[in-house]
Amino acid sequence: QVQLVESGGGLVQPGGSLRLSCTASGGIFSVAAMGWYRQAPGKQRELVATIGSGGRTNYADSVKGRFTISRDNAKNTVWLQMNSLKPEDTAVYYCRWERYPAYWGQGTQVTVSS
Repeated sequence: QVQLVESGGGLVQPGGSLRLSCTASGGIFSVAAMGWYRQAPGKQRELVATIGSGGRTNYADSVKGRFTISRDNAKNTVWLQMNSLKPEDTAVYYCRWERYPAYWGQGTQVTVSS
């Protein structure tokens, strides 16, 4: 069974940056696409970004140009670099193993506020 552990969330002022990490264990990381999702209070969980096993990336329109997803297969880790953060980016961010069956991390809180 795959386990995903996220870290890097916190409180940041508007315009600031954070980098989220997600480390996987229990599966062959190099063949798995990985994704970051987020869920704000009272809203549905939404896709933020994905990265394929070969490194192809995809972003939600709301984060294009501000967020960057990357991975290191040797470290079984995927990152989400978040720049120019806005209050509307406030949410719990989840890492997802994009294979069948899919697995989710426990989530990490990101709060953007002055």
